[in-house]
Amino acid sequence: MKLTEKIAAYQLKRPFYTFEFFPPKTDEGFENLLSRVVRLASLSPLAVSVTWGAGGSTKDRSLELAGLIQNEEKIDTILHLTCTNMEGGMVDDALIAAKERGIQNILALRGDPPRGEEYWIPTDPRFTHGVDLVSYIRSSAEFSSSFSVGVAAYPDGHADHDTDEDGELDYLKAKVDAGADFIMTQLFYDCDNFLRWLKKVRDRGITVPVIPSIMPLQTYASFLRLTKLCGSRVPDAVASALEPIRHDDAQVKEYGIALAIDMVQRLTASGDVAGLHFCTLNLEKSVRRVIEGLGWAGGSPQIRNKLIADVPDSTGSADPESTMIITPTSASNSATKGLIDSTSLPPDAGRGEKNNASSWDEYPNGRFGDFKSPAFGEQDQWGGPVITRGEALAKWGDPKTVEDLTEIFLRHLRGEIDSTPFSHGPLSPESILILKELEKLNKRGWWTVGSQPAVDGIRSTDEVFGWGPPSGYVYQKAFVEFFATGEDVEKIEKKIAENGDGWVDYFAGNFEGECRSNVPDGGRNAVTWGVFPGQEVLQTTIIERESFLSWKEEAFSILSEWASFYAPGSEQRKLLKDIRDQRWLVSIVHHDYKDASALWTFLGGQNGLV
Repeated sequence: MKLTEKIAAYQLKRPFYTFEFFPPKTDEGFENLLSRVVRLASLSPLAVSVTWGAGGSTKDRSLELAGLIQNEEKIDTILHLTCTNMEGGMVDDALIAAKERGIQNILALRGDPPRGEEYWIPTDPRFTHGVDLVSYIRSSAEFSSSFSVGVAAYPDGHADHDTDEDGELDYLKAKVDAGADFIMTQLFYDCDNFLRWLKKVRDRGITVPVIPSIMPLQTYASFLRLTKLCGSRVPDAVASALEPIRHDDAQVKEYGIALAIDMVQRLTASGDVAGLHFCTLNLEKSVRRVIEGLGWAGGSPQIRNKLIADVPDSTGSADPESTMIITPTSASNSATKGLIDSTSLPPDAGRGEKNNASSWDEYPNGRFGDFKSPAFGEQDQWGGPVITRGEALAKWGDPKTVEDLTEIFLRHLRGEIDSTPFSHGPLSPESILILKELEKLNKRGWWTVGSQPAVDGIRSTDEVFGWGPPSGYVYQKAFVEFFATGEDVEKIEKKIAENGDGWVDYFAGNFEGECRSNVPDGGRNAVTWGVFPGQEVLQTTIIERESFLSWKEEAFSILSEWASFYAPGSEQRKLLKDIRDQRWLVSIVHHDYKDASALWTFLGGQNGLV
């Protein structure tokens, strides 16, 4: 059903809300997300949305996820669709595929520039702005009546800052005039500014529903990253509240829930906000807590007896409440939702994946999270700060030799430059503690892209190593990741086989797709974990084959993008492409977390490699 029709027919006293998901990077995460969607569906969202990667990078996954939610879970779905770097014909293919799956809602976006591009350059000349996508859908006899079309708006200004607020409103008005039915905003935290902006929107004669996006805080680090990426304003009150608790993930999460509840109450009290859009980051607990805190949970629709029959839906989009026939799959999912509604939910996070499916992965998953989590790769979904060609040349110069590349990584370690292509900020405080060891590796030509020191039971409130709830202890195994030659990989393998004594595990992979390891199939190395009162052991950083392979693909794509900054045939491009084609990404973990020097002694001691 079209979102605009559902909004028009909406009769509950509370505001409506929608949930946003992104396609997980792994098959296991994909399967677990479907279960999570079923559980969150018990909260009766009006619809859910599924994001679309720049250039159609998640095309197949996005369409698969949206189709399953629409047809198997019978939840009306909004498919995000961008025209960033989309090859000719891909937009048509996506719209046809959405229509075939019974999807009736499209969020038409220009999208983010491909990482590394200084300016956004359209690939298909028909689409240079979001308004072009709206106009195309509305002018098409095939698509015009098939979709309700939404567009994006930016209360805090577009991150590209191409124009001022009035210019942005001109763009927004043009998109609505072209046929947009509803507006979803970028995430924000300044309610006063949003309400001021919304009044200006209405003063422009824009009357379609404006749905503000709310993202509950997960961690202080992710909050800083996302607000910087989106250009979101941070009110002084929010910054002041976060400052004393920034090292306590549990308190930040609790504050994030309270802040989201307060924001929703303020926005809906204005009288011009009929519904909200919640960005879940594929996590469950915080959004559920917000809905429950608002008193909006429950209120299930009227239950009607239906005939269970394996009869295909002729339309692919019929409202399940309008028919007296239900498929076996839908009947099973309906029963699952009913059980969730009638059963008290488990207590707080940390009770184990099998015992608490809603929150076993509640601490956000990044590069080294649990690959089975729907949130695995969340940092990739939102990305890091995009660096332009000009910024790259200013920071990293014109490397023409291996020695030039070594100097770039050493300058980052010394604090002379604040980033490398693989690290979007200065060296972390914990990495500074192993600075001498990292310098030795880089001088050896092993350019480090990730590392951590060993930690044996430090309080969870520690400013450098702490995370999670207070009154706990955290632990780390030392690990390091770096690029090395094939010859060096063979030396590393030989030393681990002869002198590792079971204490050292490694993964090594190259651009061609080869992967070597001494970790058995299915083996998983927890390298960061915490022990907290009343909870099972929490494991937040895990290195195993799936997560390593995922990061390996990204690492080599970064080398390709870095090379693209330089002219074809140049020494710089040839060097970086040769590095990509000939080097291996290596990850080494030492399991003796009680000996802080164990990994570095192994690599550089007697008969060492460094």
